[in-house]
Amino acid sequence: MDHSGHGMDMNMDLPPFTLARGLEWSADPFFLIGCLLGLALYAWGVVRLRRRGDSWPVGRMVFWTVGVLTIALVMCTKLNDYGMVMFSAHMVQHMVISMLSPILLLLGAPVTLALRALPTAPRGHKGPREVLLMLLHSRYMKIVTHPAFTIPLFIASLYGLYFTPLFDFLMESKTGHIAMMVHFLAVGLVFFWPIMGVDPGPHRPGYVMRMLELFAGMPFHAFFGIALMMASEPMISTYKNPPASLGIDALADQQAGGGIAWAFSEIPSVLVLIALVFQWYATEKRHARRTDRAADRDGDKELQAYNAYLASLNTRGQ
Repeated sequence: MDHSGHGMDMNMDLPPFTLARGLEWSADPFFLIGCLLGLALYAWGVVRLRRRGDSWPVGRMVFWTVGVLTIALVMCTKLNDYGMVMFSAHMVQHMVISMLSPILLLLGAPVTLALRALPTAPRGHKGPREVLLMLLHSRYMKIVTHPAFTIPLFIASLYGLYFTPLFDFLMESKTGHIAMMVHFLAVGLVFFWPIMGVDPGPHRPGYVMRMLELFAGMPFHAFFGIALMMASEPMISTYKNPPASLGIDALADQQAGGGIAWAFSEIPSVLVLIALVFQWYATEKRHARRTDRAADRDGDKELQAYNAYLASLNTRGQ
């Protein structure tokens, strides 16, 4: 579709939305190329590891692939066209690309894969792997992954965008629309990266702190959805006059979009909590194995010392 003008977008002759129509192929070239490139680079990394005899978990490949496909689903189908004229369809795009896709992509551990697959540069030189390591340990990365930055950014990307003229300005052009969706994806990745803790990063809090960071941001999504649902008139100018061919009421569509935003805030919370519980269990299991191996190596000296201490107490008592 042509995104060159706001008026043209709003007067599109689209039939009433159905799931089948929404999933029809209608590729946005920018996101289509990005999705294909993401799949290709990830596959290259996995193949490179396996050719040198290293393994890579199948589960991570599945998470990454599904994550990329969710982006393609909302940006490379007719859903993207409907998202330009229906607030509810746009909100599906926003929720998926900012809250579901980032979690799935991060569970694919792309940074870990890159660090293992990229070749090490010769001494005295800097290759892609060295540049990536520098970025991971940079002061900039420490700032953008700190909760004092990620949580306000996560909240501001909702209220500061939808409840100001900035949203309408971005929706006037194809470039603005793409920039907005890339922003949603980037904010989601930055917010969930330290919480997921799958890839290495400068900010690696404990599991309890990660859960607190998660729950610090999620309620604001719910409040945002409730505000849209309780509004007595359309709040976003872009969607005040939907095409007559859709046969929808602007206020009812906005309330539906608010309901989507409110309900969707629960989905990432559940996914992240499940992932954190499994990570926590795996960490404790590895710690127990390390403790057992250390005990085997030193002949369980700690237990012997404790037994000797008990024996000395018994001798003193006698």
